[in-house]
Amino acid sequence: MFINSCSKYVWKYGSINLSKRSCLVLRHWSTSQVYFKAAPTVGKTAAVAAQIVVPRSPVCEVPPNADSAEPSPAEVSSTSRIQAYMMLSKFRLTSLVVMTSMSGYAMAPGVIDLPTVAMCAVGTGLMSSAANAVNQFFEVPFDSQMARTRNRLLVRSVVTPLHAFSFAIVSATTGGCLLYFGVNPLTAYLGMANLFLYTCLYTPLKRVSILNTWVGSVVGALPPLMGWAGCSGTLDAGAWVLAGILYAWQFPHFNALSWNLRPDYSRAGYRMMSVTDPGLCRRTTLRYTAAILALSSCAPFADLTNHWFVLESLPLNGYFLYLGKLSIVT
Repeated sequence: MFINSCSKYVWKYGSINLSKRSCLVLRHWSTSQVYFKAAPTVGKTAAVAAQIVVPRSPVCEVPPNADSAEPSPAEVSSTSRIQAYMMLSKFRLTSLVVMTSMSGYAMAPGVIDLPTVAMCAVGTGLMSSAANAVNQFFEVPFDSQMARTRNRLLVRSVVTPLHAFSFAIVSATTGGCLLYFGVNPLTAYLGMANLFLYTCLYTPLKRVSILNTWVGSVVGALPPLMGWAGCSGTLDAGAWVLAGILYAWQFPHFNALSWNLRPDYSRAGYRMMSVTDPGLCRRTTLRYTAAILALSSCAPFADLTNHWFVLESLPLNGYFLYLGKLSIVT
């Protein structure tokens, strides 16, 4: 009955205007096979189990060039590879690193040159990607014990350690060359120093001492220096104020993050203040919150901004300090 009505519709209007999903469902339904059991006959027991297979012809077909066609294996493989590289590089974290680098470039006293901006941004992003990939390469046994990191690619063996390390080497080499030849040597040296601090000091120190937080804060403070050096070729007082603000911000940021992850860090054997000394964790957060307020007040004296910035930022920094004080009281 359906085929007859469908045929009448085609005869009358010339085409079937069904949704793509309906066509796919009908295609699957129409190409299936229906089995009929033969009616039992007296004296022929074999006919009871006999089956007649009746294949059905397709009702409607999706055109081969339809938008709903599934991607080819090559396209799927290419997409998966790109997603894997984005996960290895911690793309969102790397994007934030590039943004802080570009803030240093924008505030430096120099001429903004678009090709140099592009080289500095891409080079910084590649160096950050390499550092994050090496970090995951070393921490597979520990990431598997934490709920936050147990689904990373290397933990699930989605990519091999050799593949991840090769990605890191290519990213670091390309990023370093872009910074050295496309920007200037000072920016490249800062990028390589940051890569070394993150992979060779911060990563192994996380399981040895709470000093890892101080080393990691230096890592987070270097990108604005890279952007400043990329624009002006030197590091003035303003660059160090920017780096100081970002350095101080790492403590309330990371201490709050690690406070909620204490069970995971303890299980994996990481030496974090929130695990080994909760009181120190609170006090350190308060101290560096106060440092953010003080450094923000110094910004006009380093020619980063005018004195109105101090008045405008004071309420926010004061509230931030109040929250830090509240963490100690509670």
